[in-house]
Amino acid sequence: MTASSSAAKVFETLSDAGLLLQQHKHTSSVVTLVTGESSSGSWWSHPRGRLIFAVLSELADHPDVVFTKLLGGKVTLVHRRLWPALLAVASPAKPWQLQGLPPAAQRLLTLVDKSRVPVRGVGAAVKELETRLLVHTKQVHTQSGRHETVLQKWSIWAREVETRRLRSEMAGRRQLEEAVEAIDGDVSALPWR
Repeated sequence: MTASSSAAKVFETLSDAGLLLQQHKHTSSVVTLVTGESSSGSWWSHPRGRLIFAVLSELADHPDVVFTKLLGGKVTLVHRRLWPALLAVASPAKPWQLQGLPPAAQRLLTLVDKSRVPVRGVGAAVKELETRLLVHTKQVHTQSGRHETVLQKWSIWAREVETRRLRSEMAGRRQLEEAVEAIDGDVSALPWR
């Protein structure tokens, strides 16, 4: 199976479900759809690791897919139809997002909030902001061939992709919780839980 046909298969599942984990041993995920088996180890070491990488790369460039750390801090692909719900939950910052935020993450968040362009970041502060849904992040390839994470405000990303958030955070939570339940995911793994 080619990367494009595998990506099309994954995208069809994502379109139906609304969201999909990159990898999970108990629920359908990109890795299980590409390989036909669940895996608890790193997908990089799987015999089809290159195919998985190609599929994920193709989906990362898809105009109807965003990658975020929505469910249990794991990479979650979210389809465009759930972006308004995601934005309602992710912005503006809520007490559940800010309570106990480490100082390094606070400084990085302030930098992102003040910037009109994406900010490069690394380490625990980036992960902290991602798992609390405080920023939109994206992996980019540098000229040297390395991967780096860039962070930006959700409001800037929303303008770029021409999406508006739902007015009600509770309606957004409900939509995302229903999507998680539909894939037999653990609703308690959502960050506001």
